[in-house]
This record gives sequence, structure tokens and C-alpha cells, in this order.
Amino acid sequence: MRQTFDESTDPSFGPRHVPLIRQAMAQQGLDGFLVPHEDEHQNEYLPAANDRLAWATGFTGSAGAAVILKDKAAVFVDGRYTLQVRDQVDAGVFEIRDLVEGGVPAYLESATGRGQRIGYDPRLHSPDALARLKDAAAKAGAELVAVNDNPLDAAWGRARPAQPQAPVVPHKAEFSGEDSSAKRARVGQIVAARGGDAAVLTAPASIAWLFNVRGGDVIRSPLPIGQAILAKDGAARLFLDPAKVTPELPAWLGNQVRLETPAELPAALAELKGKSVLIDPAQSSAWYFDTLSEVGASVIRADDPCALPRACKNAVEIEGSRQAHIRDGAALTRFLHWVATEGQINPPDEIEAVSKLEAFREATGALKDLSFDTIAGAASNGAIVHYRPTQRLNKRTEPGSLLLVDSGAQYLDGTTDVTRTIAIGEPSDEMRERFTLVLKGHLALAAIRFPPGTTGSALDVLARQALWMHGLDYDHGTGHGVGSYLGVHEGPQRIAKAPNTVALRPGMILSNEPGYYKEGGYGIRIENLQFVTEAAPIPGGERPMHGFETLTLAPIDRRLIVADMLSADERARLDAYHAQVRETVGPLLEPQVRAWLADVTEPL
Repeated sequence: MRQTFDESTDPSFGPRHVPLIRQAMAQQGLDGFLVPHEDEHQNEYLPAANDRLAWATGFTGSAGAAVILKDKAAVFVDGRYTLQVRDQVDAGVFEIRDLVEGGVPAYLESATGRGQRIGYDPRLHSPDALARLKDAAAKAGAELVAVNDNPLDAAWGRARPAQPQAPVVPHKAEFSGEDSSAKRARVGQIVAARGGDAAVLTAPASIAWLFNVRGGDVIRSPLPIGQAILAKDGAARLFLDPAKVTPELPAWLGNQVRLETPAELPAALAELKGKSVLIDPAQSSAWYFDTLSEVGASVIRADDPCALPRACKNAVEIEGSRQAHIRDGAALTRFLHWVATEGQINPPDEIEAVSKLEAFREATGALKDLSFDTIAGAASNGAIVHYRPTQRLNKRTEPGSLLLVDSGAQYLDGTTDVTRTIAIGEPSDEMRERFTLVLKGHLALAAIRFPPGTTGSALDVLARQALWMHGLDYDHGTGHGVGSYLGVHEGPQRIAKAPNTVALRPGMILSNEPGYYKEGGYGIRIENLQFVTEAAPIPGGERPMHGFETLTLAPIDRRLIVADMLSADERARLDAYHAQVRETVGPLLEPQVRAWLADVTEPL
């Protein structure tokens, strides 16, 4: 569970493996090979055995790709990782390129030539992404070739970690709130309504949710790696490594679920000949689409039928999330007290802050894991949106600076994600002004009422308006979905500039996290989780409206607030939030921490 801070200068990662990969490529008659970040299950966080991009290049970010050719190679990252990639990757071996602007397709057009055969593993690429890559290679006269044996895996050989075999355990009704049989029947009806006889499910989060199980195959997320075939009548076949099947699991799954091994999956797919099969091109790799077409199934490209039901939490899941956030809020408040007292006298470095916060969460006795590696950015490091402390980049906090801490935890009853920005010493007037602009956006998004059918993209401007009026903005989304003891990043809902067709529905949990980042200076972000409430009438109104209820409970640093910049209504909202924090979290705290909390949550 403990977060690590190692750089990928570890010899088990990096460019010394490129000659081995090229040798394995040559044995298959390949002139190049594509290395995506994604694994066979499109996981955000990867088991060590599936972190192929890191092994080949040394880059450990959560998004990226590489192309390895006979005489050159390139690694691709987006704007979040421009500093990290230069710290981790040997620029003498890999050209560093932008993942978004042009990306891998543009590189294939310019770097490959007529007659070249560029290999790819169809288990690792979505069909839509693969189609774009094939078109790009064809423009250069090259050909993308599917391989049965991944040359990178062959080069990795015996040094490759074993596939994870964490036990798959029941997730009880006291946490899930709905039997698996009821979920399968409900999702089966969705499959039938879309014209399907069955659905193939490969997303670990969908498998965990649908069968009410949890695992430990993926770091920071309690996910079991496996596959499933769900028939429209609710019967299912679940494919798990037998080493992960616990004694109580068969009885827990019941008679309508047949447990099988992953080796039996190809034969099971062949049995779908003549059937209409629903499968999500964003969640399942090209291998499934190719295999289903080859066996004579009729493929229906559609969203994962579990995604929307999973996103709409039931009453038990919402109450569990409330309890998880109260517990987590007490741990976070103890940490904020430590930073505000001892941390002002002996300013901590980033790694010390991360370790201290995790220790407070571990002391709850309920922590199962972090929900992601903690982001603790001091001063200029706080301006790097997805920064993660390492021994090399670790910075000590200093008076007159800001410390941005974005963290979260996994508990059986809920998943948390919260960001607080903390003043170390006396903040500058500019810091206070920009923090207050971010706070205004945060408060606006928390308070909004909206009609059924509204999407997150329609609300995004609320979080940015105050910043925009001052010529400022931030380059990340405002809100992502969050699972129930599942992934900290969950779709299909989101709040962002980018268009989104998924309406916000009751029970959806989203983050509210506007920010501001001054390159080379400091970063500011305020993040709470909140859930969509049932539509309710407003006195004098004509239509019922949804709203948000805040889950996260932790004080916001009042030293960074310019009270005169807030309207009376904004001040009242912040005071009401702080009163809720004080009344709910305060009784769980030690006297000295409780007294500090009472002081820092006094009305503005």
C-alpha cells in the first residue's frame, strides 16, 4: 500500500531493453512495433506484468505510447507529463513527441516507409484507435501486422513479473446495495433492448460491479482481471484465473454464473456464432472484435451496458460514500492540522507530507489502499497538474509558498478523492486573489440546480467564469466520475469543456475541482466529491431540478481567501460548508485538533 518514490533509473526499466525488442522483432520479420500504454483490459493503473511501456522506455505515466523501429524510436506523452518524460526517458534513444498533436499516426506517416511491416498486439489496441494507425501507416506505404506473440513480451522473458493472482472476494450487500442476480437481470434487459443476445465484458470495473466481487490485481483499484459473457436473460460465464477463485466464490456467484478459466474464453466466443453480441470498442481490444467476426457472430458496437448503471449509485452506496468521507475527512483534517502547526515551524518536503497523510489514513484501521498515488506539489511543483513526488524532484515547502495536496483512499464503503491547497507562511496577494477566484468557481458548481437531461459539459463554465473574467483558466477537466470502492476515475459522466452526451443522473458521484496553475510559481486546486440528487421542486419554480450534495468534509484554508471578493451568498455557502465540517468531523478528533478545526472553520 505504501506509496513509493523511486525514479525509473531502476535497471529493470528503460532503453537498454530496446535492442532486445528489436532482436525479437527481427525474428518475426518486423520492421517496427507499437507499444501502447494500455493493457489487455484498458486499465488506467497497470499490474507490473502489463506495464510494457515503462519496461521498454522508462516512462511511468498513466498515458502514453511508443514506436520502436529498426533504427529509431519515439515515445509519446501529453502535456501533463512533459517534465516527467524528460526525467525518465533517454532522449538519445527515444525522440520525445506529443501524444495529442499528431501523435502516433503522424509519426507512422513520416517515419515508416514503403513495404515496411509494423507489428502490433491486437489485444492491446482498441479497434477505433487501430483503424487510425492503419490508415496512417498505409499513407506511408507501410503495413500494420497483427502478431500472436508479442515481441516485447518475448524480450522481457523470465524477468517479466507474473500476472497478478489476488483473491477475488465477495463484496457484500451491506456495501453494494443490490444482489448480483438483480444487476445481471437489469443489464441483460439493456443488452436485449440494444438488439443483443449477449454482451462481452472485459472492463475489470464492470466485472467487479456486476458480480459484486472485488480483487487486487490492479494497484490503487480493487479490481479483478477477467472477462465475462452476459446473456440477455441474466445468465453469465465468468473467466478467472483459478488461482484467484476463493472457496466461497462459487456459492456467492450462484447457479446462473458459470466459472471458467481464461483459456476457455476463445471456445466460449466461438459458441456465439450466429448470435448478436454487444461489445464496447472503447473498453475492449481489437482482438475481441476480430475473433467474434471470425467465428460468425454479429457484432454490435455499443457502450458497456454496465457503465451507466454502475455510475448511478444506489442509496446504500451513497450512504457508504458518506461514511467513507466522514472517516477520510477526519484523517485529512489531522493532516491539515499537522501542516498548519508543526509544518509551519519545520516545513516538510513533499515526500514527508505524502507519508504523513497516508499514516493518518492508515490509522483509521479501515484503509484498503490509496485511490491513486498522492500528488503533493510544493511551490512550482504544484503547477504541474499530474506531478508525483520522486526522490529526484522532491521539494521542501518554504514560507511564502503553497502546498497542493491531491489524494484519495479506498475503503470498503467508498472511494475518496480530495484536493486542498495550503499556505505555508504568509501567502502573497496574488496567491490569495487567484485562490479566491478558484473558490468562487468551486462554490458556484456546488450550488447549481439544473433540469433533468443536463450534461456535465453544460455546467463546466460555472467553475471557470470567475477565472475567465480575469483572463485566467486551467487546462484539465472540472469533474470526473468516481466509483464505489472501485476506480477513482469512472465514466461515463464528467464535467469538462469537451462535449459529453451523458446526462447527469441521480446517484452519480463527480469531483468538483477547478484550479489555477502559474508555471514556475505555484498551483491551486480545490476539490470535493459531490453526488447528483433527485430532482426536487424549488419554491416558486415551475420545474423540478437536480442538484449536488457534497460528500467531502475538510476545511478550506481561509488564509488564502479574500473575503471582499466573495458575495454575501458565497460567504454564506462557505460558512455553511465549514459548519458542516466542524459538526460532522469535529467529534472524531482529539481535543487539540478539534479546537484547531473550530478556529479555522469560524464564519468569514
